[in-house]
Amino acid sequence: MRAVKFTGAAVVAVIIVIALLLVVGIPSGFLTSTIASRVEQASGYRLSIDGTTKISLWPTLNVALSDLTLQNPKDRSGITRLTIERVQVDMSLSSAWSGRPKISEIVVTHPVLYLPMLRDRLPNADASPAALAPDMDGATIDRFKISNGEVAFSRVRDRVDSRITAINADAIMGRDRTIKVTGTARISEHPTRFDIKATTPAPPVERQTTPVDFVIDMPDVLSSQLAGHAELRLNGPMVMINGVNGTLGDGAFNGWASVDIASKPLVKVDLDFQRLTIPLAKSPEGATAQPWSDAPIDVSGLNYVDAQIRISANEAIIGQARLAPLALDAKLAGGILKTGTANLGAYGGQVSGEMILDATSGAPSFAMHSDIVGVRALPLLQGLAEFDRVDGKMQAKLALRSAGPSQRALMANMQGTAFVTFQDGAIRGINVAQMIRSLTTSKLSGWQDSEAGSTEQSTDLSQLSASFRIDKGQAVTTDFNLVGPLVRITGAGTIALDTKMLGFRVEPKLVMTTEGQGRTSEPVGFGIPVMISGSWSQPQIYPDMSGMMDNPDAAYAKLREMGKGLFGPDGAGLGNMLSNLGGNFGLGGAAPGGGNAAGSANPQMKLPGPDSPLGQAIGNMIQQGLSNSPLSTPPGTGIRSRGLPGTPTTPAPQASPAPPTQAPSTQAQPTQDQPTQDPPVAQQDSQPMNDVMRQLFNR
Repeated sequence: MRAVKFTGAAVVAVIIVIALLLVVGIPSGFLTSTIASRVEQASGYRLSIDGTTKISLWPTLNVALSDLTLQNPKDRSGITRLTIERVQVDMSLSSAWSGRPKISEIVVTHPVLYLPMLRDRLPNADASPAALAPDMDGATIDRFKISNGEVAFSRVRDRVDSRITAINADAIMGRDRTIKVTGTARISEHPTRFDIKATTPAPPVERQTTPVDFVIDMPDVLSSQLAGHAELRLNGPMVMINGVNGTLGDGAFNGWASVDIASKPLVKVDLDFQRLTIPLAKSPEGATAQPWSDAPIDVSGLNYVDAQIRISANEAIIGQARLAPLALDAKLAGGILKTGTANLGAYGGQVSGEMILDATSGAPSFAMHSDIVGVRALPLLQGLAEFDRVDGKMQAKLALRSAGPSQRALMANMQGTAFVTFQDGAIRGINVAQMIRSLTTSKLSGWQDSEAGSTEQSTDLSQLSASFRIDKGQAVTTDFNLVGPLVRITGAGTIALDTKMLGFRVEPKLVMTTEGQGRTSEPVGFGIPVMISGSWSQPQIYPDMSGMMDNPDAAYAKLREMGKGLFGPDGAGLGNMLSNLGGNFGLGGAAPGGGNAAGSANPQMKLPGPDSPLGQAIGNMIQQGLSNSPLSTPPGTGIRSRGLPGTPTTPAPQASPAPPTQAPSTQAQPTQDQPTQDPPVAQQDSQPMNDVMRQLFNR
């Protein structure tokens, strides 16, 4: 890169300064102009010395210069420059007198290399001086050290300033032209350690191959140590890196690369890995309940480099997910990154897609589309997103786009469509059928997971599918469908991506036999729609009674169907239902008169009355729905609810069904001559509730 070339020029300039000092002798202030002139003549770079120049002769010859600035005279902006706080050189006095100086050490303190950041590549922009081929005249250097160096990338117009800081390097040069460099630095706040060994050719180095061995360790970025070998060759502004091979962890790789540093850097990379490991940061405990981050996402650096990258791997491990094979192509130009893959193998299926990231404006935007076919969902979702609830063969089509400077903004601006289906799998850790049955007694809070996160409970599914239309972060579906051996759920709802909230209205059905769906008994409805609303991790699940009260006639019809929905036609499924609930409600008694209490044709089945335990449970559920309904009216007010027809104030000519009493076995049978009167309403009851119970149980 330009930084390598510029740094080499700086080193040569420092050596020339030292040689001049040795030739001239003890320096004084008037010699600085002479030194600067000789440096520019030999290297093409302009040197200014604004500090002091000192020489010490004891115990060794020591030369020290301070406040140096080295610039390219063809750079009118003045941005490209090297500043050095202090340079110190140690050598033996005898070698200096002999005319072949043997420099034992050069220490450069706080050098800062300033490089501009360009948004566009400029034609014929190689304004670098001619290649350097200094004549060292027999001088040798044993050690070169950099202390607290920096590389500053800046663009004043965009107010961008990025730095590589805390550069500490120690280079040892051997007599056979070998150079060993070890050091540390911080790249974008990521600590980095590097170890480089190279054999330099005899001058001039232009178009000659330099073999380089390297080891790079970046614990925050790379999963393991990167080690390899390459052959470096300079050709004007082009840096060619051929014969690249090495290892990343336990995976070998090979390929080539090149960097054009004429103006805006153009990087080309083609690498093939046996195994590529890309770690993903694990979410903290309870992260699903935490809001999206408002921390800014900075991708502005994509504007200042162009790239063409191809990465292939026999096996890629991303997070905990294993993908094989991998073939990824990426092109970065003008701040727009396009990546795509046409043949990505994943757990028995295939993934293809493309993503476009636009970093040209202050708020980055992206668009993507992807097709997933026949992939086993559990290991893929668990490895990439730490989601382990659903297993099965997954098929999905995604077309999404968004823009925003943070996670929350990206989610709030999300638009597009998504379709996903899972087949022949299971919902892990949740028993959906048991959840539905639990709704007959109370509202549920949360997904009713197994204890201690165990996945022993599960719900087998034949298919789980839904399609979503997403607008401004709201994902809406009208065709949610879950089909399992013992449960079927259809519904519609909305998922708020920005707030991690959801609201669904579903119609659950249960299979009351062990034969499963499609046999002699079809799934029977719960009878009442179920609402699922709240946060993703802890939603509230409850019957939608208020929605039923909007239309009284339909409400009565729904409540009558509720008996069939819960207990099967004519109550035939009640025994199975109660067996699943583990209760004993004294079924099997015949109603007086030879029929059952509900008027069923089944003489052996009597539906429970409101005073039975199951009847009370259903009554509590309905009472809770009525109390939450805006159409309900507190008891004792004398005002009838607009959502329910009121009870006549005078008895009808025909006897009405008597309400349940505390008698355990029989009830007084009214006659036509003695119409019955409703008993006084208890304080905790409501008149609409009594009407509902009469209609529900036909009493």
